[in-house]
Amino acid sequence: MKRMLLVLAVAIALITPSFAIDIKLAHVVNEQDSFHLAATKFKELTEKYTNGEVKVTIFPNAVLGDERTLLERMKMGIVDAAIITNGPFVNFIPQFGVIDLPFLFRSPEHAYAVLDGAVGDQLFAMAEKQGWKGLSWAERGFRNLTNSKRPVNTPDDIKGLKIRVMQNEIYVDSFKALGANAVPMAWTEALTGLQQHTIDGQENPLNVIVSFKLYESQKYMTITRHAYAPAPIMMSMMTWKKLNTSQQQAVMKAGKEAAQFERDYDNSNEAGWLKELASKGMQISTPDLKPFLAAVKPVYDKYAAQFGQDLINQILNTK
Repeated sequence: MKRMLLVLAVAIALITPSFAIDIKLAHVVNEQDSFHLAATKFKELTEKYTNGEVKVTIFPNAVLGDERTLLERMKMGIVDAAIITNGPFVNFIPQFGVIDLPFLFRSPEHAYAVLDGAVGDQLFAMAEKQGWKGLSWAERGFRNLTNSKRPVNTPDDIKGLKIRVMQNEIYVDSFKALGANAVPMAWTEALTGLQQHTIDGQENPLNVIVSFKLYESQKYMTITRHAYAPAPIMMSMMTWKKLNTSQQQAVMKAGKEAAQFERDYDNSNEAGWLKELASKGMQISTPDLKPFLAAVKPVYDKYAAQFGQDLINQILNTK
């Protein structure tokens, strides 16, 4: 009888999820944003692929801290995972900044080829040394300029505008080169600044402009596509090492599929977002970008020595 009970207990243990870990996954935007879409897909797939052994709890709206804080807390294992815009990484790994060079990427396909290839792998290897495990490259997307003052069709139109940028030196230098008064600040602070008109504008992808209803404070949008912002899905190395090999493989697979899910969503919705913003009263312009490219050449000159011209060329020449 005892033997039968032991066999039964073992059988139950084998088929019952143990919930080896509950991953706290954070991001700083709201539930209408594509970050949350990626987070939700990651949760669904992780729990599916681990047969319930790994559970994911999502914390949106910066409730666990702004992006820089999330990076620091992942180092300490306080936060298990996060979806974070590329910009804040440069405060810890300067080489991540090469992705932020203005007008570097020609198209989404070009960006994906770079990040899913050797360059992306090199950057994730650097992240491991800082205490983060890179799972995949989701995206913030191509960034565009909005403001409340005037249409922007040339770099001269930007001069004097107070523009919020991410806490990233390359973004600051890029907008200074275009003549703006570049103000680095966390996104939560930027939202208040836009509403109170203490800043004139900001730059972000279409999905952010739509999900945060920036048309309520920003009348003018310029399709500059001046930077492509990836959004790595990262995990604390401390949390990563708690997973067994099969769980790690499952989480990695979930991360890659969640990133692709978000990319597909962004690309399929771009035309609809533009139409929606126009219907909300935003004046949208699509300028000739050649003068903008000429204006930011000093940014390339400044950072070529730091990143290496070979790496920049590797990105530019990727098919």
